[in-house]
Amino acid sequence: QVQLVESGGGLVQAGGSLRLSCAASGLYFSEYAMGWFRQAPGKEREFVAAVSGSGGRSSLADSVKGRFTMSRNNARNTVDLWMNSLKPEDTAVYYCAADRLFTTLTRPERSSNVELWGQGTVVTVSS
Repeated sequence: QVQLVESGGGLVQAGGSLRLSCAASGLYFSEYAMGWFRQAPGKEREFVAAVSGSGGRSSLADSVKGRFTMSRNNARNTVDLWMNSLKPEDTAVYYCAADRLFTTLTRPERSSNVELWGQGTVVTVSS
């Protein structure tokens, strides 16, 4: 069974840090680019970060540059999103995503075609 399972969400104060993890199963992990998206209440889903299958390419949304870092471990079939200096506006449901094409994750017009989605994990940042 192909699935992505996120973990690590929770409640944190502004300025704090969280690490989100996504474990993939049922797919050739290194062939997939992996990404993180988020959706805040009342807003559209937006891109956060992505890394290519080999790890050689990466991308971060401007709103999280300098604060968030994404990494992947192809031996363990996992990706992590390290979130620092969190702000209340980072509050959202965070989704792990996988696609064979890196640009499907990074280009807004293609994100509706993403192959795989996790169930999401909630991050709440209090002010």
